[in-house]
Amino acid sequence: MSSTSGILVGVDGSPSSVKAVDWAARDAALHNLPLTLVHVLASPVVMTFPETPMPSGYTEWQREQGERHLREAAEIAAAAGATHVSAEIVVGSTIPMLVDMGREAACLVVGSRGYGRMRRLLLGSVSSSLVRHAHCPVAVIHEDHQRSDTAPVVVGIDGSPVSEAATALAFEEASLRGVELIAVYAWHDTGLMDFPGLDTAEMASESELALAERLAGWRERYPDVTVRRVVVDDRPADQLIDQSREAQLVVVGSHGRGGFTGMLLGSVSQEVVQSAHAPVMVVRPV
Repeated sequence: MSSTSGILVGVDGSPSSVKAVDWAARDAALHNLPLTLVHVLASPVVMTFPETPMPSGYTEWQREQGERHLREAAEIAAAAGATHVSAEIVVGSTIPMLVDMGREAACLVVGSRGYGRMRRLLLGSVSSSLVRHAHCPVAVIHEDHQRSDTAPVVVGIDGSPVSEAATALAFEEASLRGVELIAVYAWHDTGLMDFPGLDTAEMASESELALAERLAGWRERYPDVTVRRVVVDDRPADQLIDQSREAQLVVVGSHGRGGFTGMLLGSVSQEVVQSAHAPVMVVRPV
């Protein structure tokens, strides 16, 4: 990852935001990139009739809260090893602001959910929207994430162009972190499983060969990365979620071989972002 804008992380003081700041700071230090902490002051929507004026001093209080969140985030970032850290409060609608600010970023990092009312949701509205609309890779961090610097990086591969972009990023991440890369190809979603007389052994063998060929060029470029190939008769999302239990990062394309042109987020990537047990980085087409 390389960009003049470095890594951008959304800050709102929620538990998953705290985890996101820590993860983003460590990643910025790893890539030797600047880190920008961003808190968005979103205009409140008052749904009352008759219309109720905003309480006196609310705007000042809101800004003070944002400044406190940023101070705490800066302390977390410093403790995590980030050296080039800046903080910014911006005013506007959260999702469009972060999408716009992320246009030149190497990566946009967010917690899986913020301080919204629906705490039962696995993925908040901000993180869900950003993985659909951001112009750069988006890393989603869950609040229960336990960091492991020795765990492998996992990448989902299906032969699509955006899968190739995900593979490139996954090799870079595994190389920088000095860990194994697990390349997963799961073929249960191909629509052939109910066909009578299907030779699954032959299909598995051909899939193994195709995956090896797909990885060959990247292995030459990153000879330091040990690659473990996983070819299974399973749903891709299920296999990636299962592999995420022992991973430090899962990399997926925003949509794969089943996605249509212009698709914002495929079903596999959506399921993985929702349910993975490790941070998930969603890569958009370049």
